[in-house]
Amino acid sequence: MVKEIERKFLVSGNEWRDLVEADICIRQFYLAAASGRSVRVRISDGASAKLTLKFGSKARERDEFEYPIPLAEAEEMLAFAIGRVIEKTRHHVRHRGHLYDVDVFGGMLSGLVVAELETPEDVPDEMLPDWLGREVTGEQRFYNASLALEGIPEIAA
Repeated sequence: MVKEIERKFLVSGNEWRDLVEADICIRQFYLAAASGRSVRVRISDGASAKLTLKFGSKARERDEFEYPIPLAEAEEMLAFAIGRVIEKTRHHVRHRGHLYDVDVFGGMLSGLVVAELETPEDVPDEMLPDWLGREVTGEQRFYNASLALEGIPEIAA
């Protein structure tokens, strides 16, 4: 199990694009989602898949269990998805020694760009990059499970 401190931000600028180290095309979907818990399948670059279980309701801290699964089984599980399948390109961007995942959503969530910072320790606000916009940590409507079930939040549209 990994204990993570996760912060989410809307992205307000494009300066991050010059800092991209890697891109991953992601398709992910949920098999179950309820308050404080979710079961997700993520397919990365059409080549590998993981099953992830998340537990907890604290805004910044949750327990996460993640397991590789056969790609063919992940594709079969699509038939059991709840809500919509999320399509996004994840860009890895490093700032002051921390790795940010900048997700540019496609499909029905086009236009939404969210940055996530997952660290074992809390990063002070003054260490955050300028291209981050409003922090949405703890706002359920910006969790990927909510995006799959409810669509793009109005404030981000």
